[in-house]
Amino acid sequence: MATITLDHIVKKYGDGFPAVNDVSLDIKDGEFVILVGPSGCGKSTLLRMIVGLEDITDGDLTIGGTRVNDKAPRDRNLAMVFQNYALYPHLSVFENIAFPLRLAKGKHSDEEVERRVREAADLLELREHLERKPANLSGGQRQRVAMGRAIVRQADAFLFDEPLSNLDAKLRGQMRTEIARMQRRLGTTTVYVTHDQTEAMTLGDRVAVLRKGELQQVASPRELYEEPVNLFVAGFIGSPPMNFLPAQLSGTTLSLPFGDVEISADVARRAEGAEFLIAGLRPEHVEDAETLEGPRRERGTTFEVDVDVTEWLGNELYAYVPFSPDERVAAKLAELDKELDGESMRHQMVVTLDARSRVRDGDRARLWFDPASLHLFDPSTGESLTRDEERARAIQADTEEMRRQALERSREHAQAVGQGAPA
Repeated sequence: MATITLDHIVKKYGDGFPAVNDVSLDIKDGEFVILVGPSGCGKSTLLRMIVGLEDITDGDLTIGGTRVNDKAPRDRNLAMVFQNYALYPHLSVFENIAFPLRLAKGKHSDEEVERRVREAADLLELREHLERKPANLSGGQRQRVAMGRAIVRQADAFLFDEPLSNLDAKLRGQMRTEIARMQRRLGTTTVYVTHDQTEAMTLGDRVAVLRKGELQQVASPRELYEEPVNLFVAGFIGSPPMNFLPAQLSGTTLSLPFGDVEISADVARRAEGAEFLIAGLRPEHVEDAETLEGPRRERGTTFEVDVDVTEWLGNELYAYVPFSPDERVAAKLAELDKELDGESMRHQMVVTLDARSRVRDGDRARLWFDPASLHLFDPSTGESLTRDEERARAIQADTEEMRRQALERSREHAQAVGQGAPA
């Protein structure tokens, strides 16, 4: 295991275009870090620079305290798992997993190769498939073979380049669990690239959000969700994504397309003087007022809207509410949507309601939300005006403690299994 430190890393191609621009990131020993962002943001380029498949234009890359800018990939002791598995079709599963050990001719005895391969196969539940060829395996099994090949190398770090993008939705969910379990059991430093924010939110200890080659925010999934630093991060994290609405402030009264709400004096002071704002409201923070019970309803704001379309998913219901934004806000939102790989054809707010809701297409609905859940952004800079730095630090400390406890439990479990206790 090892720490990985990126110090002002830059990657420019022949035309001078900075695919990665001044990225600094400290990855701790045993940490699981996700690089996430829309297509073309530089995340795969950054990963390839770490492993040595791309040259570094400027900046320093250190692994385990050693500068590796000029080291060949084979000298960095890193294991990479690719999107397309990169398996040898003529070799058995056993020999595919053993390949990196066979490559180091004479370094590993046959007994050691056998032991390492079978240990990796047991970890990934591949023991019964060791004699099969890749063509006879499912997509999920092939990906596990690729992971097994990385495990036997006993590398300082694992690097994953969108490993689940070729799998269907059900398999992706299963493989996410397998990757998380493997990383916790082994405690190996892991860097994982994905464009899927669901993978980022469920897998990573920390997530690094990239935009046009620049690092926007590095934080735990919870901090990214609750305390984003800007419009881009807020819009990228969350599914369905955060709603962005035009807003104007007068004193502590915020005017939204669906009515006025009162905000705290502290937030109002931060936004003072702004001609117009962008308000962010997550779909899951809105509820059907008719299904609310008790005093909670009094703590929020109720407003009426015309619902255009609804989608019932069994466990929840999406309702789409159209609105007309200010032209200046519309231009900013269109630019943001393009950066987030979106294809919005109209301005609408989506809300996630309880599946019991009776709201349907064409209804006039009464909805509820707590104004404290609103995010406000400066449209000119995109910066958050509601981010609470003290709360963000508390989330960071809490997340780090939970990570430490999870690693300890995983190591205790591995030790118990090694001593013959039931798994």
